[in-house]
Amino acid sequence: MKLTKLLNIVKSILLDMAINYVLARQKEEIKNKISQKIVERDIKKSVKKMLDNDIIKVITGVRRSGKSTLAINLLKDKEFGYVNFDEKDLIDVTLDTLLSGIKEIYGDVKYLLLDEIQNIEGWELWVNSLQRRGYNLIITGSNAKLLSKELATHLTGRYVEFETFPFSFSEFLRFKDCSLEDIGYLKEKQGNIKNLLREYLNKGGFPEYLVKELDESYLYSLFNSIVYADIVKRWNIKYPSKLDDLLRYLISIFGREYSATKLKNILDFKSTLTIQNYVRYAEESYLIFSLQRFSFKPKEFIKMPKKVYVIDTGFINLLSKRLTQDSGRIMENAVFLELRRKGLKENRDIFYFKDYQQHEVDFVIKEGLKVKQLIQVTYASDKDEVEQREIRSLLKASDVLRCKNLIVITWDYEDQQEVKGKKIMFVPLWRWLLKSNRVRN
Repeated sequence: MKLTKLLNIVKSILLDMAINYVLARQKEEIKNKISQKIVERDIKKSVKKMLDNDIIKVITGVRRSGKSTLAINLLKDKEFGYVNFDEKDLIDVTLDTLLSGIKEIYGDVKYLLLDEIQNIEGWELWVNSLQRRGYNLIITGSNAKLLSKELATHLTGRYVEFETFPFSFSEFLRFKDCSLEDIGYLKEKQGNIKNLLREYLNKGGFPEYLVKELDESYLYSLFNSIVYADIVKRWNIKYPSKLDDLLRYLISIFGREYSATKLKNILDFKSTLTIQNYVRYAEESYLIFSLQRFSFKPKEFIKMPKKVYVIDTGFINLLSKRLTQDSGRIMENAVFLELRRKGLKENRDIFYFKDYQQHEVDFVIKEGLKVKQLIQVTYASDKDEVEQREIRSLLKASDVLRCKNLIVITWDYEDQQEVKGKKIMFVPLWRWLLKSNRVRN
């Protein structure tokens, strides 16, 4: 009996030492992050407003989108403790053991940053307990639905949620130290902006990939981490190769329609239910987004094909099996991501339009019970390059949805036209992206 008790004491001591070693190492990692160049994020102001409020701050987003860096940047002038739960040594830790380690490594801190907290079973009970003890909490996670479900169930009214994405175009320009002064009328400056926009659409916006000037192997590794750590491991996927095939195929058809039945036949799955589950898991990990076709009839939402978009254009260029550069669809994907950065949600605020005559409009923006705006995206540099079928589709959707706010996002054509009594604004992508950022802030 005495031997068993002694062994338990030794085991407890060794566990405490292991926990403290991990926390100490993570503390050094934080110091290195703070000393490095940090690109200011567009969302920082919104989170900062809530920093000293005792409400729980929840930052979600795809893996490596800069969640922890954002939080560390906000807390760098305060005394805070940091725990990254994306480590196997911390998976089975108890709350009391963890707090003991935090006190030993960081001292008597009141701010806690808990990174990738969804890896801990019952984490929401921890957060409740920590808040009751007076800690000011920032938590991050890479799984949207898991966090939302637990937050809504256990933290009702006591949290505020923020979403992070890879760099926006304005953040990319900030990273490039590109000033926007005089851009309104200097053609030379606009030319440089468009050159940087091509680079941004090609490389994407994952912060570490850009800031550290890493090669494409980083994106391959990141994609595999999302697939295997955030999906396969979390959901105990039996056939990960089938999941991998599905996700690579969906990335290849970005901006196009898909249905579970069609995917089942193409990829030789046994059931559409498996397809639907895999797609949902990928959406929850922020890898892809599925956009529903707009309809006034709720039943049609279920039946109609959906369009797929990808979290980052760098993934598209790396993983899709395209033989040609489809600039129009790359632009469309970038527009969708920017709409999401503005806080609009797919299938609540954002839809696409398509009627039985195949008139299609890329984005329907809904506000309340009304359609607020219709957006068409095209790779056009002058009036003659704008395809008339896109204008016809925009006008048709305008009639059906009773919306007069019509915009065509182009590569380099800017104008305002009146067509059949309706005004259509033509705006270059670079200008729309930067204007969108100013509106958001």
